[in-house]
Amino acid sequence: MMECRYYQRLEDGGVECRLCPHHCHILEGKTGLCRSRRNVGGHLVSEVYGRPCALAIDPVEKKPLYHFHPGTKCLSIACTGCNLRCHNCQNHDISQAAPDEVRSMALLPEEVVGLCEEHHCPGIAYTYTEPLTYLEYVVDTARLAHEHGLWNILVTAGYVCQEPLHDLLPFLDAANIDVKSFSDDLYRRVNGARLAPVLDTILAMRDAGVWVELTNLVIPGINDDMEMIRKMCQWMADNGMHDTPLHFSRFFPHYRMRDIPPTPIKTLRQARQIAHEEGVRNVYLGNV
Repeated sequence: MMECRYYQRLEDGGVECRLCPHHCHILEGKTGLCRSRRNVGGHLVSEVYGRPCALAIDPVEKKPLYHFHPGTKCLSIACTGCNLRCHNCQNHDISQAAPDEVRSMALLPEEVVGLCEEHHCPGIAYTYTEPLTYLEYVVDTARLAHEHGLWNILVTAGYVCQEPLHDLLPFLDAANIDVKSFSDDLYRRVNGARLAPVLDTILAMRDAGVWVELTNLVIPGINDDMEMIRKMCQWMADNGMHDTPLHFSRFFPHYRMRDIPPTPIKTLRQARQIAHEEGVRNVYLGNV
């Protein structure tokens, strides 16, 4: 276990996690919403530091990143945990699990970098679950990766506080941020989060010079309202993100949304047309 860097000790023996906007108040022996940060004797520790549960070599386009080193491979790594509760989660078996519920391996940052070099991958992707919930591990690995001339990709929902995010930004080269919807109400009901912190993350990454691409999974009857999609594209245009790649991804029944049909291709094409109308130039359809 590794002591976390973002928390405050409380008089009742509990701790307040300061990593994400949930600001979980965690009592002795308990974990926060992400299930991987535990109060042990009044200290907040990460139970997944150096304990990835998934490791693979992927094409960078799978992240998806279409305008960042296309045609190359990256070493993908994940630990258990997520600070969202998306009803449609595709990786719920590891993102919605506690560390002791999933097999993991021991792999310290220097070993991750060594594997990357051994397999001739030019970069590392922190992906599959929510890498911001094990940010200390990501920062230490990403810093070392830069020292070895490797680049770092973050695949994230972007739900994080600004201070820890800014500790990561100097070592981050690219990110795909999953914008669940452009409605705070939907974020609360479907994902267990809020919209505004995600938008703050996007702008902070852009301002830091990180290459940003966005993904919007379009779910029938949930977030497929074209006016809401238009507002998202207008926000991108208003913030000078005309050239930021936007991926509209097709939904398939999964997890707690098995009764919802796949997204019609026609719906994705409508979304792409609206994005073009609002001046977003690089629009792609995924899972088609």
